[in-house]
Amino acid sequence: MSDVKKMTSSRRHHLKSLMLQIAATWIEQEKKDLEVTKETYMADNCPAPDLGGDQAALMEICKKLQAAIDKVDEARYDAESKVQKADKDIDDLKLKVIELAGVKKPALKKVRMSADAMLQALLGGKHKVTMDLRANLKQVKKEVKEESTEAVGDWRKNIEDKADRKKMFETS
Repeated sequence: MSDVKKMTSSRRHHLKSLMLQIAATWIEQEKKDLEVTKETYMADNCPAPDLGGDQAALMEICKKLQAAIDKVDEARYDAESKVQKADKDIDDLKLKVIELAGVKKPALKKVRMSADAMLQALLGGKHKVTMDLRANLKQVKKEVKEESTEAVGDWRKNIEDKADRKKMFETS
C-alpha cells in the first residue's frame, strides 16, 4: 500500500475557502485596474471640451463631435457588413460540405401494422370501414381423390397395355 495520507475534509474545506478568498481579491484588483486604464485612455484621447466660449464656439464643437460620430458610425457599419458577408460565406461553405458528403438516409425500421391501422394512420378519423383481406378470398375446398380398388386389383391388364405401347415404339 502507498504511504500517501488522505486530506481530511475540514482541511480540504479550509484550503478551498482560502482559494476562493484569493480569487475574489484578484477579481476586485482586475476591476480597479480596468477602471484606471479607462480613465487614462479617456484623458489621453478625449480631452474635456472647452465650454467657456460663446454660442458660435459651442456650435463648432458640436459639429466636430457630430463629424467624429459619423466617422465612427461608418466604421461600425463597414465592420458589420464584413461580418455579415463572412457569415454568409461560412453558411455557403457548410452547405457545399454537406452536398459533397451526401445525404445519409436513415435506416428504415420494421413496423408491424395491420391494414386497418395503416388506413387509420393515413386517413385519420375518416377511416371507418374495416378491411379484412381474408374475407374477400375465394373459398376453395380440396377434393380428395379416391382410388378405385378395381384398378389396383387388375395389375395384369396394366402390364399388357404397357407392352402394347412398347410394340408401337419399336415398329415405328
